[in-house]
Amino acid sequence: MDPLTLKLQAQSAISETENVKKLEELKITYLGKNGLVNQMMKEIINIPSDQKQNFGKKANQVKQEIQLLYEQKLQELSQEGKQQEWFDITMPGKKPTHGHLHLVSQAIEEISDIFAKIGFIRARYPEVEWEYYNFEALNMSKNHPARDEFETLFIDAPVNEKYGKIVLSTHTSSGQVREMLRVGQPPIRMINIAKCYRRQQDITHTIMFHQFEGLVVDKNISIKHLKGTMDYFVKQFYDENRKTRLRPFHFQFTEPSFEVDINCAVCLGKGEINGKKCRTCKQGWLELGGSGMVHPNVLKAGGIDPNKYSGFAFGWGVERVYMMRSDVKIDDIRYLYENDIRFLRQF
Repeated sequence: MDPLTLKLQAQSAISETENVKKLEELKITYLGKNGLVNQMMKEIINIPSDQKQNFGKKANQVKQEIQLLYEQKLQELSQEGKQQEWFDITMPGKKPTHGHLHLVSQAIEEISDIFAKIGFIRARYPEVEWEYYNFEALNMSKNHPARDEFETLFIDAPVNEKYGKIVLSTHTSSGQVREMLRVGQPPIRMINIAKCYRRQQDITHTIMFHQFEGLVVDKNISIKHLKGTMDYFVKQFYDENRKTRLRPFHFQFTEPSFEVDINCAVCLGKGEINGKKCRTCKQGWLELGGSGMVHPNVLKAGGIDPNKYSGFAFGWGVERVYMMRSDVKIDDIRYLYENDIRFLRQF
């Protein structure tokens, strides 16, 4: 047999071998006492005298190369065998899946980053709050409807002579006066993100929800600063295709006041899907939250002279804002808190 032909045949057979047992059989076939290499060597007696030296040289070289191919393949299969045989008895029976932040936490981080880029400082104030900071400091009178037990969750605790009853904070606006008192004198540029509690439960409301509160106080602050800040956020958090609108409204703690609406992400402002009224918005628009210029009485409660300073504030629900993203299309806010892993792993 020609040495080159034998080499190519051995090379092909060895490279295709997938286990050590088969490799050992090939070693005997090619390199054994009665193997093909030795049979080739014996044929040297039939080679013409002037070609014997060249044939013998090639035959020895082929033998060495086949031996090297065998050793390399044996090492390769041995390593694979070790990896397959390795077993750690401390490993759990089922491999745990990789977790990630809840989509509400993801939204909070993104919102914080957006406002940090324009100089807002992240603040946080109590979820269990005094009536004074939750209502009175925000220009809400003793007989205001929001202070009814059908609207607000009160804590069964002793009443404080100065600050009144204890409530679960109904809005992050309760942090406005606290921030003004903490800073002392403007400028103030705060973003407060926290849990809020109200007696509401439907596809767009939950009893517990998250809200982010923006507060800016300085000299010569006007509505154009408020509008510019809201436009900046919408462009950063949503995209250029989403639309917003301002509606005159009334809040006790801002004057003038506005509701900010955005076209629905589920029906894209049409108000219906396949001829049926959209479950989420009913009319094509959804409220993001309230906003307005800080009421002079609120500035006074925070120890700031309303004749020298002005400010704006806004409070939007994190869940509601996230629901209105074009790529999310969540038509029921309660999905966020049902802890259905099939839903959560999509985010």
